Amino acid sequence: MTIPAYVETPVERIPEIRDSLEKAFRSGKTKSVKYRKEQLLRLAYFVKDNVKPLQEALAKDLGRADAETSILELGNTLGDIKTSYENVAKWAKPERLPFMFNWFAMKPTLRKEPKGVVLIIFPFNYPIWLSLGPMAGAIAAGCAVVLKPSELTPAYSALIAELLPKYLDPEIYTVVNGAVPQATKLLELRWGQILYTGGGRVGQIILSAAAKTLTPVSTELGGKSPAVIDPNCDLKTSAKRLIWGKMSNSGQTCVAPDYVLVPKAFEAQFAQALKEVLYDFYPEGAGKSDSFSHMINGGHFERVKGLLDATHGEIVYGGSSDKEKLFIEPTIVTGVKADDSLMSEEIFGPVLPIVPVEDVDEAIEFINARDHPLALYIFSKSAAFKSKVIENTQSGSAIVNDTLIHGAVEGFPFGGVGPSGSGAHKGKFSFDMFTHIRPTLDNPSWVEMMMSGRYPPYTVAKASSMAKLIIPSLPSRPSYLPKLEGTVAPKTSNRWGVWFLVAVAVAGYGLIRVRRSA
Repeated sequence: MTIPAYVETPVERIPEIRDSLEKAFRSGKTKSVKYRKEQLLRLAYFVKDNVKPLQEALAKDLGRADAETSILELGNTLGDIKTSYENVAKWAKPERLPFMFNWFAMKPTLRKEPKGVVLIIFPFNYPIWLSLGPMAGAIAAGCAVVLKPSELTPAYSALIAELLPKYLDPEIYTVVNGAVPQATKLLELRWGQILYTGGGRVGQIILSAAAKTLTPVSTELGGKSPAVIDPNCDLKTSAKRLIWGKMSNSGQTCVAPDYVLVPKAFEAQFAQALKEVLYDFYPEGAGKSDSFSHMINGGHFERVKGLLDATHGEIVYGGSSDKEKLFIEPTIVTGVKADDSLMSEEIFGPVLPIVPVEDVDEAIEFINARDHPLALYIFSKSAAFKSKVIENTQSGSAIVNDTLIHGAVEGFPFGGVGPSGSGAHKGKFSFDMFTHIRPTLDNPSWVEMMMSGRYPPYTVAKASSMAKLIIPSLPSRPSYLPKLEGTVAPKTSNRWGVWFLVAVAVAGYGLIRVRRSA
């Protein structure tokens, strides 16, 4: 099909769109699990029916090969949607708390309720998965949804704005296209939840704006994800997987390995292995390959080229660029120091700096001196090496002997920690993000016989009776805690026994009434 023209949503219509979705949500139609499943199945078939147009859109926006779009996004997105479709009834079902004598009579229950009209702001680099994957969770949760695509992917943004209303209920799900003016207007409004995926600078703007309306926000912010190399690794396989993770989508991946930490004595050998993989992947050069994407626009091209031009490391592979084609050659830089330009920010491009360290301890210290990364990669055959790095660092995820693929694992959360993000999405985690857990209970009148001591006027007798009910007994005082002189702990009793007597009394009373009525 012909990709439709990109049309920005008029800014003045955005509050009206939000209010319309709110009205439709308040009608209650999304509360039905049957309705949610129907919409999820429609979303799945939107992807399945439009594989070719989606591939064509991302080829136009990113210069991305069709196969790469399928590998990186389409399968993963359909997997997330299918998981939500198959599990929504179970996820949405109210949960009774485990049996507790103190509370069983009140039927304490956790209801799973939608947060309302939610906003998903997603970036240019993986627009299918980072829009429709979380959207599946929002649909499963029973929310109404506004998708805000990046203006840097006009073909994809125009495509979903055109086609999505033909599959999903347009009263509940919509797309708002545009740039800063549209995003600014959206952020002036209150939402049930915002999910933002992108850079930290914009993330700060979104969090600040959302604070004014007390809108909860989940963020996935990327950052500099390191790869720690043990000389005792499968060198050939490690190099292949590392280069694939770095160069996919021309390095424009939030969880791409951003830099490599390798022992100095192993640096040259490891760099050579990386170079050999690049020769295998792009035998005629990446510039002539249909399997290599381009940078998204001139601004991103200039930023990455500027970082590369300013490096004091040694370029051992690549280094060339073509602004007209938005092409930056896959590049390996060795001997990079901590204060190098390539270490000043997330690269988000096909340039891989190698930072030599003395040993794994220095690598761990290097990582911990910086923001917690979205992903941490470890390449080693040694269980002790793997465990040491994982147990002594923090990151959104920790992946051993591979890159990127954790985003496709069913049951895994996808998210960061600290500066790399808050909250997580994918599958059940997306459902949880857009769901409010609402506790409910129903206290019958007969419980008054046990809880009447809570009402004024307070007396010693009332306080004593309530203490027996609500203050739990603790394990024996440990010897390492000092004994406090002159204090008397409130007397407590076994609450199970108290409630047991109440339960017996109530059951007996009910039995007597049944016999009398008979």
